[in-house]
Amino acid sequence: MSVDTHIPIRLGMVGGGAGAMIGNVHRIAARLDGRFELVAGALSSDPARAASSAAAAGIARSYDDFERMARDEAARPDGIEAVSVCTPNHLHEPVARAFLAQGIHVICDKPMTATLAQARDLAAAARASGALFVLTHNYSAYPQIRQARAMVARGDLGALRLVQVEYAQDWLTEETTSKQADWRTDPARAGAGGAIGDIGTHAFQLARFVTGMLPERLAADLSSFVPGRRLDDNAHILLRYGTGARGMLWASQVAPGRENGLRLRVYGETGGLEWQQDLPETLLYTPFGQPAQVLRRAGPGSTPEGSRVPPGHPEGYLEGFANLYAEAADAIRSGVHPDTLPGIRDGLEGMAFIDACIRSQAADAAWVEVTP
Repeated sequence: MSVDTHIPIRLGMVGGGAGAMIGNVHRIAARLDGRFELVAGALSSDPARAASSAAAAGIARSYDDFERMARDEAARPDGIEAVSVCTPNHLHEPVARAFLAQGIHVICDKPMTATLAQARDLAAAARASGALFVLTHNYSAYPQIRQARAMVARGDLGALRLVQVEYAQDWLTEETTSKQADWRTDPARAGAGGAIGDIGTHAFQLARFVTGMLPERLAADLSSFVPGRRLDDNAHILLRYGTGARGMLWASQVAPGRENGLRLRVYGETGGLEWQQDLPETLLYTPFGQPAQVLRRAGPGSTPEGSRVPPGHPEGYLEGFANLYAEAADAIRSGVHPDTLPGIRDGLEGMAFIDACIRSQAADAAWVEVTP
């Protein structure tokens, strides 16, 4: 089916007002390819703040109530066709549900919801609505990650044995007060997981995306190193796969010197792959018994998919988001959801990961089942 890319999709946004970093990221990504036109938003529940944020972002129609926005936009002949959900985690489920009920496509920041039960309910609502649900795990859209996924699927590494993934930051090393820190360390707004929900889900999804494997069991040791912090700020997690492969996941927001240290290493019977987010152009391939191969990102029109500019012109975080928005636009217009576009399955698996970590920690890091 051909996809008409000439008519921009009318987009709305909930959350992401002044001072919210992720809202601006979504706006840039949505506009980068000209596939979306941002026309409406409920950027804050405070009317004045919502209006000023909308004006600053060039949004024509401003709301201070997302439920009214969903109803009013669905009733307009020029109403939005899709909405970006950029709120704290506890609002993902009610916001997404309100728009899905109106048949409006949803592009939601991760994690999917605050709890696994909410995720299961939202998944049912999304399936019943027939609308597209996209989860913005942007790292899965990096060109070299797409290359790694293709190599694993092709059998370049042989049967997989080891999966090592880590995501380390340092911004919560000390007690800190900011809009971002306040809600991300508050169980009422962030959900049950701290570091495991904020960045651990990214690491978990990245390993799942590249390897194609979902762990059956895990054992999680969660820590809150900063006194008084109510959610985990560090996690060491062992993973067991049904294939016999083993894995480890480390997520930390108290690792001084690590700004955004996402790193993946995968090893099979005949070779290995290594990638890290702060060197996104490079994928290290290590076939057993042969010299290591440094694979550089290719240019537009060649593999790996997702490249936008010639080699040597670094691209990454924003472009990864934009790749997902472009794929979402294609899916909205064609009605076909590609398996590279994160969605309901990824959201359920991410929440099952958080749930399993919490259950394991409560049992003194015992092995527990991972059940989406």
